[in-house]
Amino acid sequence: MRNRIDTMFARVDRKKEAALIPFITTGFPDIDFTEELAIEMAHRGADLIELGMPFSDPVADGPTIEAASQAALSRNDISPPDIFSLVERLRKKISIPLVLMGYYNQFLHYGLEKFAQDAASAGIDGTIIPDLPVDEAGPWLSAARTHGVHNIFLAAPNTPEKRLKRIARATRGFLYYVSVMGITGARSELPPELADGLEKTGGVCRKPVAVGFGISRPDQVAMLARHCDGIIVGSAIVKMIERGLGENLEDRTLRAGTVREIGKFVADLKAATRK
Repeated sequence: MRNRIDTMFARVDRKKEAALIPFITTGFPDIDFTEELAIEMAHRGADLIELGMPFSDPVADGPTIEAASQAALSRNDISPPDIFSLVERLRKKISIPLVLMGYYNQFLHYGLEKFAQDAASAGIDGTIIPDLPVDEAGPWLSAARTHGVHNIFLAAPNTPEKRLKRIARATRGFLYYVSVMGITGARSELPPELADGLEKTGGVCRKPVAVGFGISRPDQVAMLARHCDGIIVGSAIVKMIERGLGENLEDRTLRAGTVREIGKFVADLKAATRK
């Protein structure tokens, strides 16, 4: 069966759109909220959802996502089995691709073959592992490919062309282009050279190219949609959860209102992807 990521990118390309890929930290503030929010985002136009796996040392993440990750671990002790169970429930309600973003130690600790098998069985379509370089990815790629799970590699503005070609050959589903050097986090301005970097990467990579890190507004999405195949928005959404709930994590009215507010934000972002 064709991977849902490939099918989705073919669909948005036919519609002359870029894919909208929101990121959320799984289990922040709790697993039920993640489920409600994922369903809302799918209904409001998200083309793929990136589910962050909480980890104690998320080296690629900025303070917003790191704090959400720590909260998910300390309050709810979120683990891979919890995430797989969530995905199984989501698969009964939404059909868009779901991708896990985590760190390699989580995969090793669980067992590579078992992780790939359980992820695929639950309905996961791909993985993003920021601290797994392409040179050392052989064991995970073998397990992932056996079970039809795409592994998505990252490239940065300073990635040499020779290495970029190697990453482009190895990545499956799409290539994740990091817009700025450093860690995740919403930014008021994106680098002026970003469009050129995306065009260059698109010329090297035959697979779709999606850009992430620092994107937080529809006008930024509209500008980037002309230069890439997908746009990832993460920290801005996690901040909306923080602002919407504060310490009132159990307040049903605030929870419902925050889900609706983020749903509208996703709809606005998606509207901006139409080229």
